[in-house]
Amino acid sequence: DHVAIRQLIEDFARYLYLPRLRDSSVLLKAIQSGLSLLTWEKDSFAYADSLDEEAGRYRGLRQGAVIPITQDDGGLLVRPESARAQIDKETKPEVDVSPGKGGPSEARSEPAESAAPPSAEPQQKGPRRYHGTVRLDSARVGRDAGRVADEVLSHLVGLVGASVSVTLEIEAELPAGAPDHVVRTVTENGRTLKFQSSSGFESE
Repeated sequence: DHVAIRQLIEDFARYLYLPRLRDSSVLLKAIQSGLSLLTWEKDSFAYADSLDEEAGRYRGLRQGAVIPITQDDGGLLVRPESARAQIDKETKPEVDVSPGKGGPSEARSEPAESAAPPSAEPQQKGPRRYHGTVRLDSARVGRDAGRVADEVLSHLVGLVGASVSVTLEIEAELPAGAPDHVVRTVTENGRTLKFQSSSGFESE
């Protein structure tokens, strides 16, 4: 479910069947790029400071954020399925079933006639929909997107039955025009990242 970053660095240096890298900085940049993705659950992984084997949980679990990584980093890269399982477990509200708290224990210990009558008015539910738009600093998209994921998205996706979608919209004005190699690179990368078909460059 996880691998130590130091172990990855050693493996790439030792095993010839793995892709050849110029140096470990290439791997570290790739790890940082993967950790900053908002789509980490589908496309990359999460990060943890360490594993608490006794408690069966990851310490310092983070995802979709800019995390500085060094060659001597003692952290772990965690499978998204395992990270999501811990997040769901630790964000799910606990039900107090102890006697005197209105839980199952109390219901069994007291006769039915002593139970309080149901409220005459139906309990009102909270808001059922949320929409938010924020402008990110183009020079620090990873950092700002990571904050949005940690401080807004994590609270929404943790709600029972929540269906959350995130769309990243890019608008770029290019007065001097984009050179061919930039057009080619951005177009190919956008296609690989499954940008909508309406995305692309315009002459005017």
